[in-house]
Amino acid sequence: MYITQLKIVLNLNDPEMKKFRLIMILLMFSVNAIAQEDVNYDESKVPEYELPEILRSNSGKVIDEVSEWEQFRRPEILAAFEQYVYGKTPAVDIPVRFELMEESREALGGKAIRKQVRAYFGKFNNGPSMDILIYLPEISEKPVPIIVGLNFYGNHTIIDDQNIFIHNSWTRNSDNFGIKNNQVDEASRGIRNNRWPVNKIIDGGYGLATIYYGDLDPDLGDHWQDGIHPLFYRDNQEQPADDEWGSIGAWSWGLSRALDYFQTDNEIDHEHVAVMGHSRLGKTSLWAGAVDPRFAAVISNDSGCGGAALSRRRFGEKVARINNAFPHWFNNNFNRYNDQESYLPVDQHMLIALMAPRPVYIASAEDDRWADPKGEFLSGREANPAYQLYGLEGMPADQMPKVSQPIMGTIGYHIRPGGHDVTDYDWEQWMKFLNMHWKESKR
Repeated sequence: MYITQLKIVLNLNDPEMKKFRLIMILLMFSVNAIAQEDVNYDESKVPEYELPEILRSNSGKVIDEVSEWEQFRRPEILAAFEQYVYGKTPAVDIPVRFELMEESREALGGKAIRKQVRAYFGKFNNGPSMDILIYLPEISEKPVPIIVGLNFYGNHTIIDDQNIFIHNSWTRNSDNFGIKNNQVDEASRGIRNNRWPVNKIIDGGYGLATIYYGDLDPDLGDHWQDGIHPLFYRDNQEQPADDEWGSIGAWSWGLSRALDYFQTDNEIDHEHVAVMGHSRLGKTSLWAGAVDPRFAAVISNDSGCGGAALSRRRFGEKVARINNAFPHWFNNNFNRYNDQESYLPVDQHMLIALMAPRPVYIASAEDDRWADPKGEFLSGREANPAYQLYGLEGMPADQMPKVSQPIMGTIGYHIRPGGHDVTDYDWEQWMKFLNMHWKESKR
């Protein structure tokens, strides 16, 4: 963590600092190597642990009524995640204005409507903004349900569509995708189409919306100086307080602003919006769904530590590793629990419980042990008490299912072959799950 902070403070591009820069890089590799050696992939080495009870308040009161859950226990759990994990969103009213920048009624060969909507944050148009790319089935006679998710490299990367705007926000360099100098260009169109089967989603009767996450907050650990964080700073404040939001909080805030737009668009069924995310953006979709109950369903894919996986299992990526590698994702208070997971006031089954009674789907991959598939399954299963308050089954399984055998209750789960990725198989299961719960809303 401190290495990342020093990199911001010092001008490592100064020729006089080259030797120091080399030492720092070597040290970073050494720290990462040590962290990797400490990874546990052995179930026999998972420590004994006791999960906090979802339906027992901090004062010891047993919660057995929906009214008690909604008015007391749920807010108590949500406040604990804000305080100790993801951070509080500052109570500042930021003006948001939407502008339809482009629209086509003949997208995807005539079967879809494409819209590109820009959300301006703050009083002026030259401040932070985000672009929402939307595809809707053209033949729908009524508002359509929609799935919204953030993407890693830009809206133009999800499909080779020459009409999609290319952003100028900071972007992670990638040798695989030819991204250099932290900027994307025409060569990166469609490079992520393997993760976003747009035609299949449209053919399934769903709309799709996506936003480049770097529009909201660049994922580079810069003490939150770029992106939307400075809009919320008090006078003389330079970074969030220890209990305030990190990047995951900012990314989830942006998803809620997209939902604000959906509520103004008569072609979108804003009462049936599912929020989806993969990996760090899976953590984000879960937090967005917890904070904003307007999301009617929540989908997490390979979200792992700080997402769907139980922290107390200490399997795969651990709290200390994620905080040291990505100190900007969570709030600073989360660092208290590095290698101290058993003292966390919450664990991730409680995050899943915050979605109740809404449908939530957790997806894992067989080879993605870093994300702890079993821990992700257990979070869903242990969230059942909150759903049972509503007379719902929750996750209809006591044992983790075999590979490629999805289970679907109000909480769904599958583990598929392969590694840390998003595949057509994942999307097929998510749409089946949404069909099961939203059949009355489909065209």
